[in-house]
This record gives sequence, C-alpha cells and structure tokens, in this order.
Amino acid sequence: MRHTVRTFAGTFAAIVLATGSAVGCGSTTDSPGTGTTSAAAAAFPVTVGSLTLDKRPERIVSLAPTGTEMLFAVDAGKQVVAVDDFSTFPTNAPKTDLSGYKPNAEAIAKYRPDLVVLSNDTEKIVDQLKALRIPTFLASAANTLDDTYQQISDLGRLTGHAAEADALNQQMRDDLAKLVKDLPKRSKPLTYYYELDQTYYSVTSRTFIGSLFTSAGLVNIADASSQAGNEYPQLSAEVIVKANPDLIFLADTKCCGQSAATVAKRAGWAGIAAVKNGGVIALDDDIASRWGPRVVDLQRAIVEAVAKAPAG
Repeated sequence: MRHTVRTFAGTFAAIVLATGSAVGCGSTTDSPGTGTTSAAAAAFPVTVGSLTLDKRPERIVSLAPTGTEMLFAVDAGKQVVAVDDFSTFPTNAPKTDLSGYKPNAEAIAKYRPDLVVLSNDTEKIVDQLKALRIPTFLASAANTLDDTYQQISDLGRLTGHAAEADALNQQMRDDLAKLVKDLPKRSKPLTYYYELDQTYYSVTSRTFIGSLFTSAGLVNIADASSQAGNEYPQLSAEVIVKANPDLIFLADTKCCGQSAATVAKRAGWAGIAAVKNGGVIALDDDIASRWGPRVVDLQRAIVEAVAKAPAG
C-alpha cells in the first residue's frame, strides 16, 4: 500500500499524469440509486470534450478510484461492470485485478465496455482503447475544487445522470461551506504539517489538498520549504521540528502504519506542539488521496482537528 501514498504525490503533481481535460476515443454514497432510464436515454447523444456517446453506457469500466467513487455517487453504479484493484470504495463496487497503473487493453476489452474511465494515460492506454473502438474518459487529478465539480458533472452527463451530478455538486458545495463557516475564530492561525509518507514528503497550500487546509484558516509549514513549481516537497525532520506545527495530519496510516504513537517516538518530535497537545490526526489514506465526493469527509476531519486544538 506504500505505492498508493507515493503515487498520490505523483498524481496531484501532474508529473506522472496528464492534465485535467477530458479525452475520448476520439479523445458519498455506498450504494447506487435507481435513476430514471427513460429520461436518461432521451438526453443522448452527449458530448463532453471530444468524446461523444450516442447512447447511455451500460457497461462501464473504471480504472480510477476517484472516478469509481464519482460514478457511484451520481447513481451510475448499476452501469459499472468492473473497477480497478485500487477502487476500494464503495464496498459494493465490482472490484477486479485490472490495473490503472499498468493497464492492459485486452484485459479491459474482455468486459465489453461501452465506456472506460481513467485517471491517467499510462502506456498510452487511451490510444490502445481507441484502436479497439472503446470510448474513454480521462479524469485527471484535480487541481482545484472546481475541477472536481466539473468531473462529476461530466460523468453525470456521460452516464445519463446529469441531474444527480448537479445535486451532488450542490450538496458538496453546501457541506464544505457550512464546515468552514462553523469554525471557531482564532486570534492567531494554526500551523500544520501534512505527511504523505514517513520520508517526509508533503504538500504545499497551492495543491488541491492544501487548498482545503487554507480554507480552514491553517498555515502550511511546507510552503516555506518549497520552491516554485515543487508543490510536493520532501521536508527534513529537522525542518519539521523547528517549524513546531500546531497540527500534524498523517496520510500514511494504512500504507505505512503511522500514528500519533509512532510520531511521538521519532527523535526530537516529542516536543512538537502537535505531539504535546494531542494534535496528531490520523487520516484515511484513501480519502486523503482522492478528489471525489469524500473530499467533504477530509474537510470535516480538518475542521474537527481545528476545533479541538487549544485556543490561541
């Protein structure tokens, strides 16, 4: 699972992935809803970017964990016939051994998909699927919340669930706004360190994840250590200890077994304010590395940590 966390940095940095545009073959719910098939059918053909679908797809393959979450959240779950090996949510998604990191066009084609959702174009899989006349939608890592909303909207339209996608986006906007609005006022902003793995890779406030912390009024210690263009810097233990963050968020709990207890045992870390005051927050790696509907859950974890922090 360490691979998941390390690919998170690559995913959001867009070093390994393509940009967030849609590409077709010419380019938080845990269960799916019912939808209205007749109304959805009437909405087709649908064009998103350079991808046009003449009819509603009924055999969708998702090789993108975030894409999988979005599909089920817009009630397109019943149309999904296979998801990749990292699509861990929702639990009823049809998980297979298909890989989004090492995609195999022939293995994908065996599921007879009429739409494939990807988060990257590894090994030029889009062209491979195009050659097989399989429509593909590339939903790359979001750089902003607006990117997330756009991907949800696009997937809603492509799957015949535009209304459900619009409702989901509005609910997310409302939930995120309320979470931030209810935050207690502070005379001095709290500082934080966000840990991608135990080699101290982090994120700056200029990333998608970092923007959530900024909206909660937090100051990122990684910003001072990163050069322009490097939004996923590797810090040192010395830099982190010296910065003395008020809060530490661990996005490496599943992959790497990190916790408040393991952090406290690191040399010199026992004196950090976050460690002394119970401000080490263990996040769910999957929620912390995806930009879909569960971003609300991540924002909630951030807000709860801020609310519990000592007043200052």
